[in-house]
Order: sequence, then structure tokens, then C-alpha cells
Amino acid sequence: MKNRMKISLLALLVVLAVSCNTEPQAIDYGNDGCHFCKMTIVDKIHGAEFVTEKGKVYKFDATECMLNYAQDTPNSDTGVYYTNYYESPTDLIPSSDATYLISKELPSPMGANLTAFKEKSIAEKIQSDLGGNIYNWEELKSYLNK
Repeated sequence: MKNRMKISLLALLVVLAVSCNTEPQAIDYGNDGCHFCKMTIVDKIHGAEFVTEKGKVYKFDATECMLNYAQDTPNSDTGVYYTNYYESPTDLIPSSDATYLISKELPSPMGANLTAFKEKSIAEKIQSDLGGNIYNWEELKSYLNK
């Protein structure tokens, strides 16, 4: 009886730990759809995710779709925003840690020409080659929500 109770308690703890995972999930490119615009996510550099505090994951085909979703649902759940980045397509980092380049020479799926970079120095190098403007997360949100 005592072992059964321990096993039940352990199983409950495992279920609770798994159900409250607030880490991003891998995007299944070519199969997952954008929560905002409903397009299939295929571009491995520009994908994004919003993970709520409760662990619900919303996937987006571009950072601009994620920001449009956030603007359209201002009273929604709190959580963490993640973005794919140029240096390592398919990997996700917290959006607040990224540097963003808007350049007409580096198109993104929804036409904002917005690309995230993990390293600011790489964003600056690409900017010197292709032109455009660099933003941090807060600046980008202000710029796109005009």
C-alpha cells in the first residue's frame, strides 16, 4: 500500500512537471501552421514562438506575426517570446536577447524584411553589406506597433 502511494505521487509529480514546461518546442517546418496568419511555417530562419506560463505553445512563421498576435491579444497569457535566428536556423532564443535587422535585401515570410540575430556584431556586419536598420526587442515592438 505504501509503495503504491509513492508510485502514484511520483506519477502525479511527473505529469505536473511535463504539463508546465515553459520551454520552446521544435517547429515542424512544412507541417506546423502559424497561429496568427495560418500559413504553413517553412522558413527556418524566421520562425517564432510564444510559450505561456502554463506551457501552451503558439507557433508563428515570422516574428512580425508573433508581434501582431501580441498586439491583437493584449490581455492574453503572460509568457516568453522566442525567435529563430540567422546564425543557427531552427534554433530558438528568447526574443528579448536577439538583435533585429530590417533590410529590404533580407526578406522575411510576411514582408517586414525582419531577421533576428543572436550576435549583434553579425547583425551589424549584415547591415553593412545589405543596409537596413538595427533594433533591440523593445525598439522593434515600438517600431512595428506604430
